[in-house]
Amino acid sequence: MSVRFGLFDWLDESGRGQGETYRERLRMLELADRVGFYSYHLAEHHATELSTVPSPNLFLSAVAQRTRRLRMGALSYILPLYSPVRLLEEVCMLDQLSDGRAELGLSRGSFGEHIDADPEKARAMFNEGLQVMLMGMSTGEIDFHGEHYDFGKLITRLRPVQKPYPPLWYPTSNAGSVPWIASQGLNAVFSVHLAPDFDRVADMVKTYWSELGAHAGEPGRLNAHVTDPKVGFMVHIHVAETDAKAREQARPAYELFAHNFSYRYVRRGNPERYADRRNFDHELARRSIFVGSAATVRDQLSECLEQSGANYVVGCFSFGSLSSEETLESVELFAREVMPALAGPVAVSA
Repeated sequence: MSVRFGLFDWLDESGRGQGETYRERLRMLELADRVGFYSYHLAEHHATELSTVPSPNLFLSAVAQRTRRLRMGALSYILPLYSPVRLLEEVCMLDQLSDGRAELGLSRGSFGEHIDADPEKARAMFNEGLQVMLMGMSTGEIDFHGEHYDFGKLITRLRPVQKPYPPLWYPTSNAGSVPWIASQGLNAVFSVHLAPDFDRVADMVKTYWSELGAHAGEPGRLNAHVTDPKVGFMVHIHVAETDAKAREQARPAYELFAHNFSYRYVRRGNPERYADRRNFDHELARRSIFVGSAATVRDQLSECLEQSGANYVVGCFSFGSLSSEETLESVELFAREVMPALAGPVAVSA
């Protein structure tokens, strides 16, 4: 099993104009497409500095027109915030516009994004909405009667290129979610940024492989049409010519990102939530940021891949105030000097 490489993006505020930031990101994705990245994963958040893209599909439709091979999708759509019929039709449109390159990330929403501030209601709406979406994409007809959604033999003429529907993804930092994710064969991304340490992430990857093997071949698995699920971790990555230069560029950029990430909690009266994630040196030490020369980053990632058995690395290459030039150089150096050395087979321990 070989290692693939993707890009994750909050598309947080950069200190520059939003239109300028969008154009910069599209240039980065044109480069990522050329140099062989597997997929681009875009977060969805609302009313926060963490995201300037409250409508992932609107931005991803532009990405589809600027790229040819790069796969793309939200990681993840906050299902309870959507009409499931509207979302399934938009995903079908994206899959058609991209010639079958859409990826479908699933989420109930994070802190502050639950419907009526009620996590259980969000969970119920997520479960029903997902059933509606997969039914519509698979068959073109929706006959569903639930507590939150009710559709009687509704016809949708929008269908995806990929059958029965695009690959499903589920990101989490909750170890308790991993058995269900693996039992369904969902592609999984574990955020090092949200985990206590990389050891926890490595344990989650190993649990995934064990549970996936235990449920292999069971009927009714949601992602059964995907035979090679991606299981990996997401980290911030910045590469420059030297370790010193990379840290000089990344430090102020990460400080702005940390503000963008954390201020939503400050605004809601919970300033200590993830407070320890704001320190650049702390994050370097606990391996949620990989910053340095290509050789340094390559060695650090190699250790993490060997420890975890992951087959997917998702890098957040553009964050905070990094300039477009700094980001493009980082992506190019990573693709040329890191990816080829790490793309070989990995051992998977069940």
